[in-house]
Amino acid sequence: MSETPPSSSELHIDNIMENLEPGSDRYEVLDKAKRFKSSWVELGEKLLLVSSKGRFRDWGYQNFEDYCAQEIRIKRATAEKLTMAYRFMEKEEPQLLSAREELKPLPDYRSIELLRKAKEEKGFTEEEYGDLRKSVVEEERSHPVVLKRYKEVASLREEVNPLAPLKASISAAKRLESTLRGLSDPPVLFLQQVDEIRAHLEEELAALKIISGGETGKVETFE
Repeated sequence: MSETPPSSSELHIDNIMENLEPGSDRYEVLDKAKRFKSSWVELGEKLLLVSSKGRFRDWGYQNFEDYCAQEIRIKRATAEKLTMAYRFMEKEEPQLLSAREELKPLPDYRSIELLRKAKEEKGFTEEEYGDLRKSVVEEERSHPVVLKRYKEVASLREEVNPLAPLKASISAAKRLESTLRGLSDPPVLFLQQVDEIRAHLEEELAALKIISGGETGKVETFE
């Protein structure tokens, strides 16, 4: 059977790699991008470094979005999902990262992102989160199957959990702050405003948790 010819994106990446030192940071990111389907964890890890350290500026790009689009040919939104999924696995599923060579394939990064949202934004109960995690990590269900399960529970959580919108807003504020910091000249005033909004939302969330006695109960009202 003949091999599948390389895509235009792969050829583009190959052309850049030819002029780079093998083993250099820039070379390694491109190598991971070529093998994106099988090594999204490694790519997410590398992109997190590129974004947080501003390495893209060293390589001639004004911002992280331009670097992603022009050099490794992925959208900023995809890069964000990859880095957030990697961070989540690093925090919640470190055993998967340590045993990554033995686990083939690793869970789809989109499914890992759903796990993160279920835990950090949507207020899934421990049982609901455990069931979703089982479908991703243990049963290795496809992303469409995981997405269907996630949506079914998320729709119910949004109806009964008053904390979910606040948690989603906090997550959005953090993503916006990360995006702004990735600019070549981050707007200090906007960063301060986003930080103040995030802090205010976190205070409201903490207060609601105290009133509700947790995240799964109904918020009490006082007359």
